[in-house]
Amino acid sequence: MFSVGTIPGGTPQSPEPGAASTSFPSLAPVSGREEAEEEEDNEQEPAEIYLCALWTSGYLGIAYYDTSDSTIHFMPDAPDHESLKLLQRVLDEINPRSVVTSAKQDENMTRFLGKLASQEHREPKRPEIVFLPSVDFGLEISKQRLLAGNYSFIPDSMTTTEKILFLSSIIPFDCLLTVRALGGLLKFLGRRRIGVELEDYNVSVPILGFKKFVLTHLVSIDQDTYSVLQIFKSESHPSVYKVASGLKEGLSLFGILNRCHCKWGQKLLRLWFTRPTHDLGELNSRLDVIQFFLLPQNLDMAQMLHRLLGHIKNVPTVYSALGLRDACRSLPQSIQLFQDIAQEFSDDLHHIASLIGKVVDFEGSLAENRFTVLPNIDPEIDEKKRRLMGLPSFLTEVARKELENLDSRIPSCSVIYIPLIGFLLCIPRLPFMVEASDFEIEGLDFMFLSEEKLHYRSARTKELDALLGDLHCDIRDQETLLMYQLQCQVLARAAVLTRVLDLASRLDVLLALASAARDYGYSRPRYSPQLLGVRILNGRHPLMELCARTFVPNSAECGRDKGRIKVITGPNSSGKSIYLKQVGLITFMALVGSFVPAEEAEIGAVDAIFTRIHSCESISLGLSTFMIDLNQVAKAVNNATKQSLVLIDEFGKGTNTVDGLALLAAVLRHWLALGPMCPHIFVATNFLSLVQLQLLPQGPLVQYLTMETCEDGDDLVFFYQVCEGIANASHASYTAAQAGLPGNLIARGKEVSDLIRSGKPIKPVKELLKEKQMENCQTLVDKFLKLDLEDPNLDLDIFMSQEVLPAATGIL
Repeated sequence: MFSVGTIPGGTPQSPEPGAASTSFPSLAPVSGREEAEEEEDNEQEPAEIYLCALWTSGYLGIAYYDTSDSTIHFMPDAPDHESLKLLQRVLDEINPRSVVTSAKQDENMTRFLGKLASQEHREPKRPEIVFLPSVDFGLEISKQRLLAGNYSFIPDSMTTTEKILFLSSIIPFDCLLTVRALGGLLKFLGRRRIGVELEDYNVSVPILGFKKFVLTHLVSIDQDTYSVLQIFKSESHPSVYKVASGLKEGLSLFGILNRCHCKWGQKLLRLWFTRPTHDLGELNSRLDVIQFFLLPQNLDMAQMLHRLLGHIKNVPTVYSALGLRDACRSLPQSIQLFQDIAQEFSDDLHHIASLIGKVVDFEGSLAENRFTVLPNIDPEIDEKKRRLMGLPSFLTEVARKELENLDSRIPSCSVIYIPLIGFLLCIPRLPFMVEASDFEIEGLDFMFLSEEKLHYRSARTKELDALLGDLHCDIRDQETLLMYQLQCQVLARAAVLTRVLDLASRLDVLLALASAARDYGYSRPRYSPQLLGVRILNGRHPLMELCARTFVPNSAECGRDKGRIKVITGPNSSGKSIYLKQVGLITFMALVGSFVPAEEAEIGAVDAIFTRIHSCESISLGLSTFMIDLNQVAKAVNNATKQSLVLIDEFGKGTNTVDGLALLAAVLRHWLALGPMCPHIFVATNFLSLVQLQLLPQGPLVQYLTMETCEDGDDLVFFYQVCEGIANASHASYTAAQAGLPGNLIARGKEVSDLIRSGKPIKPVKELLKEKQMENCQTLVDKFLKLDLEDPNLDLDIFMSQEVLPAATGIL
């Protein structure tokens, strides 16, 4: 709003400081922008995913739309069991907001969706189930919908035939279920108008590309495993101002490895973590780049590239991408990533950078929190901006002339300009102006009262409206039109920009992993498809070694002649659980293409990691701790193959000791019965009877390990070293003493344990009995002394039966 030309007493005066200033809605202050910029970038809107799925005759077709990059992803028709395990895996991985399918479905799909809809406590959220009429999934209508789509990445110059050929090279039209799923998804997006809800109806949902995804090489890991291994760990934000904005990453593997400098890199790293793979070509290509940047002579290059990546915050920041291209052209082209960046960051990228730089006024856009253009782009916009900037002095003169025609009791006035309203005459409210009728002034049209100032339309302000129009809105409209034209030219080269972001984010992730490997002393793992299992030399827990003053490395090997089932016994707090998690984390890190915390690591063809380590208890789930344990073990029993890694810690302790031991033995014997098809299993347990009672058959498949300790008088020294053997005791009394339990309780517990172990009867402690007898005698005497023997209502028989006899029984 302009507030100019205040004229007191009919004498022209200069505007007060700040009077001739512009006040537009939603203006962000420039100060402090630099300090908050990085934090604002991290607080981006969460992506929403809309998935469409069809299942027919044992085959599954899937397509989903990702709002973060406006891209449609599809999976070619793939076989799926009647239990729809593949669909469940996809849902667990991408967590869609909505699941769209046909109202006419197979009963297996109907049953699956019913279970999905009933999961009220599904994390992170339960998806919305949307049924569309089956006609919307027709094959021919789906093809027509795909071919008729308005895609910004297809040049307008293409003919219809060329467009069909182009789309045929991207979309597998021979996968009928996938085509129908894509057609149904497009119908849903158009009906919901995802992302363009507030735009004109002729504006279509933006689709910047189609991408294929497959799950053939992925390693299966469920949410329990991600949680117990602390691969991800979400915590509430410590700031009271940001608690409602979501969660932050706590101490986790992702947290210590996420050194990415751009949000696209962080997103890709998280995607790699949710999609571990045993594709050796892909894994080794990642490791090659990390190894290159770990060479001492390449440290400066790595730091320079990471700085450039820090400026890639969005599509318009393509100048940094050009710097990446020039740098990668000087690097060895034998590494595929460097070759791709050098070749595919084409001249189109330079054209986009030049076009944006010549049109966009970045400083003005930041100051006004909207898109603005540079001078000399549009003469009409320049002229209107000059008028807008010259209004203060002009309106001062108008206000002076208006004051000459007003009542002499009015001491001053001003002429202001308000966007969308126009020019108004503003005068102060005088003492006699009490009622609304007092606001009427001849020749003026009263508009409103605000802050003790009356606003009117006069003949001159109406003339200004007709002459100058709504300058501010006109400028905004014309600049918005220019922005749309610029957007169209940029989106015509959307494929280049999408590829730039893909390659830049990949480079960012690998630089982050290289930085972590350098700081933490990680080494390159090897992959051996012939090795059914893992072999780790002096491995370390990547999180625990950062928290402990010293950390003892341990080796692990399963498969070949080392056995497939490792039974690990040892005292409490000796490091059994850490050892299990260490094996799982090192294997996981190798399967995402990262260096690992070990001297050497050789990873075989692992297809899944299952865990039963920690129970995530929740009243809302309606399940007991033991039931949750059973569910986790059931997943491993029903799904683990000879290439799976299974980690089990203290299974069976949530129920009766005998029942828990029997269940553990039964599960292990089930796997042993599979012979060479047995998974690779690490079991930590305090059930020493499992070994002492010989509940497992002897043979090469089982190997017994223990955590090395040494008794020094009453003390127990932990070496935290894994060695072959069997623990002879759990040393629970020592752990209890460490926890601060009283010595007499510990001694009594040890005595009872020895009696049970030897099969002898457990007798009460004599000292405790005598103490209890004295208490009973004193209580009886006190009650007797309180009796009033002269009371006529006193009944000694009742007193004897209710007080004396029970007390005497306790004494005896």
